[in-house]
Amino acid sequence: MERISKVLVANRGEIALRIIRACKELEIKSVVVFSEADVNGVWVAKADECYPIVGNSVNAYLNYNKIIDIAKKAGCDAIHPGYGFLSESAEFAQACLENGLIFIGPKPAHIELFGDKMASKVAMKRVGVPVLEGTDTPIIDKEEGKKIAQEIGYPIIIKAAFGGGGRGMRIVHFADQFSDMFDSATNESLKYFGKGDVFIEKYVQNPRHIEIQVVADKYGNVVHLGERDCSIQRRHQKVIEITPSPLLNSEVREKLCEVSINAMKKLGYESVGTVEFLLDEKDNIYFIEMNTRVQVEHPVTEIVSGIDIIQRMIEIAAGDKLKYSQEQISFRGYAIEFRINSEDPQNNFFPTTGTVQKYLTPGGPGVRLDTSLYSGYELPTCYDSMVGKLIVWALDWEGAVAKARRALDEFHIEGFKTNIPLHREIVRDNDFKEGKFDTGYLDANMDSFNLQAQSLISQEEEKAKQLVQTIRELKENNLVSLQNNFTLY
Repeated sequence: MERISKVLVANRGEIALRIIRACKELEIKSVVVFSEADVNGVWVAKADECYPIVGNSVNAYLNYNKIIDIAKKAGCDAIHPGYGFLSESAEFAQACLENGLIFIGPKPAHIELFGDKMASKVAMKRVGVPVLEGTDTPIIDKEEGKKIAQEIGYPIIIKAAFGGGGRGMRIVHFADQFSDMFDSATNESLKYFGKGDVFIEKYVQNPRHIEIQVVADKYGNVVHLGERDCSIQRRHQKVIEITPSPLLNSEVREKLCEVSINAMKKLGYESVGTVEFLLDEKDNIYFIEMNTRVQVEHPVTEIVSGIDIIQRMIEIAAGDKLKYSQEQISFRGYAIEFRINSEDPQNNFFPTTGTVQKYLTPGGPGVRLDTSLYSGYELPTCYDSMVGKLIVWALDWEGAVAKARRALDEFHIEGFKTNIPLHREIVRDNDFKEGKFDTGYLDANMDSFNLQAQSLISQEEEKAKQLVQTIRELKENNLVSLQNNFTLY
């Protein structure tokens, strides 16, 4: 095993803080780079060393030549990319290796393979993983696309071949919509990913979105850490993640885990990764993509399995073998993660910004909060709207929902609007409480949600203020003596 003594974290926000904490427990020094907008980030203060990168936007964290230069000058052994930014850049991973730095993640070849949606689909199909009917190579010709769509049969989905996160993705229900949707998808793909290539496949109406967390070392050992249900989404962006899936039967769960492990073994995958699937109403499974990085939703898996995924990434990158077999891994209870975003659910989820004023966080047994917010922190405007993740755990599904309801009611942020009111409505919805949801859940329920609901904290605080004001008025009018007539509990 190579000794890693110092890691540069090439990221920001809560995931940078998460990696720093993992490093501290492993007695590894942490280094962060930060943009001008992030000079007051709590992760900058908590790292052992910090270095600025000129720039005030996403581009600062994409300047990998500068990041590698800082890592070498700071005496780092390795770089952890987190998620987003450079985490799925094969070019960056290769540059790290060429500069004598350990890239904490998969081999560049695997990042490149799974970054290409079509190539990964072909590769997974070759090793026995079920895939959706559709194109096997990217296309840019609209007329060719029309013919393929007609052969597959509508509805179909157009997806960016070299991207993800819902960008460059369009659902086409009828043939007369195809031209406009194709132009829209290719233009967005070109804007966000630099390439307009897309692929076309059969669209599964309101499927469930299930993903399998895998961990693989450099010696051919691969295990899974169970599944996560990511079906509750808005515009193909995950909103809530759950493990285990409340309605997934044991037979389908076993099949998903088995095909995922077998595929990773055959392809020689290393590090952590997530194999993502769609399930139709008949429980048929279809591979959609592989994420070659740590996922935003990794905490729910950590809670039910007891395994620190970030630490395992670091140890595997250093050449360590897995410390456990599949039989030694056990899962306990249910965990739910709520993505907390700075956005206004009443204004079409428009991003919001401001300075954190009153900030009251949830706590107690079974509650975890991954965030970099603090009172007085000014939220930058140039990054993703996610500002934290609330994770709850309980022994059973009903307990996890009750825990979530209580924790969300405790969560109070002033200074900008968030999607916390949406989460409060979801955990009170009967379909959610019964575990009945798919990717169409939010579209079907948004109109029925009351997004103006206050937290219990703000309601009780208002009552307390009113009581104090009443007492003051009584005192001023000499109608009561606090000393003689009131007992305060």
